[in-house]
Formats: sequence, C-alpha cells, structure tokens
Amino acid sequence: MKWITSFRNRYRAAGKVKYFCIGRNKTGTTSLKRAFEDLGFPVGDQRTAEILTGKYYFEGDFQPIIGFCRSAQVFQDVPFSYPETYKHLDEAFPGSKFILTVRDTPDQWYQSLTRFHSKMFGKDGNLPTTAELKLAPYVWPGFMYNVVRIHGTPEDDPYNKGIMVQHYKKYNDDVLKYFKGRPEDLLVINLAEPRSYDKFVEFLGVDSPYHDFPWENQT
Repeated sequence: MKWITSFRNRYRAAGKVKYFCIGRNKTGTTSLKRAFEDLGFPVGDQRTAEILTGKYYFEGDFQPIIGFCRSAQVFQDVPFSYPETYKHLDEAFPGSKFILTVRDTPDQWYQSLTRFHSKMFGKDGNLPTTAELKLAPYVWPGFMYNVVRIHGTPEDDPYNKGIMVQHYKKYNDDVLKYFKGRPEDLLVINLAEPRSYDKFVEFLGVDSPYHDFPWENQT
C-alpha cells in the first residue's frame, strides 16, 4: 500500500543526505530515478510531487514542497526540474546534493521533449495545440498546459522552439552560476556520455554492481 511505502521511505531517509535531480525533463531524469532505486535509495512519490506543483509552485509557495521532501531521500521531475526550486531546497536542506542532467545540445533536448509530447498529448503525431494541452488529462486538465507554458512560450505558439531552447539554456546557466565554487554539491552529467555512470556513483560515494544507467522513456 502507498502509505506503507511512504512511511518506510520517510524512516529510511531520516538523517541522510538528500539528492535532488534538477535537470529539465527529457534529460534522463527517469533513468536517473531508476538508477537511484536500483541502488536502494528511497525516492519521493512523483504523483504527489506533481499535485503539489499544480497547487503551489505557480503561486510561489515552496513550503508544501519542502515539507514533502521529508518523505524520502531522492527527488526528481517536477517541481525539482523547475526554475528557482533548487534554491529553496538548498536553503531548507543544508548539505544536500544536486544533480543537473543535460543533453548533448539544447536542440536535442527540444526534439526529445516535443516528440514525447506529440506522442502523449497530440493527435496523429502532431504537437499538441494549446486547447489540447488544457484538456490533457494527465494529473488533471490544465496541468500539462502549465508544464509547457513554464518555458515562457505564447498562447498561440506553445512549443516555440527559439523560446524553449533559450529557456533551457538559461536554466542550466542559472544552476551553474548558483553552484559556482561548490563542486562537491553539484554534479553536471550527460547520461549518454562514456563513464557517466562512474561519475554518478563516485558523486554518491557508493559502490555499485552496475556499470551503466538503465534507459527509461527514451525519445
């Protein structure tokens, strides 16, 4: 049962260093989550985090999200991949570690995200329209609309490539600036690069029976 898992994760995470996966969606965050799970780390419930995102993130209220972060040791996806969240978590949980996942290029990230959204929310393989995003049933109608609009795109062009790519680049730059001079607190990693898994387990300070990341949700 879900409440039993939640109770167990909270107990296992008590007093341990927290890890926040803050790379933008479609940069390998699901594979990173699976890698943590394979190593026995308790990972926060994604649907609960999504519900909190819809209720509080867009209001600028981070306290419920911070409270949720006491429920496990590792967190990924929204709102942890959203602007400003990492700053509040860094302040609330001193000594925590952050992992910024990236793609080879911003264009590769854009293509991956738009292919995924076309498959999940569009019609006949096309990108979703604003109207379709507002009706998409994921979490609740309107949730996916906010997921896309966080990039700053206009109502009549929700997947504007120039704006989305610039947003991706700015987000990554902002993270690097924030953690400048703190290499022990931030790992920047491209899961597709050779030895990326070695860098990951070295950052965690653990031994692993595995040699590479599991691949999840590839697009």
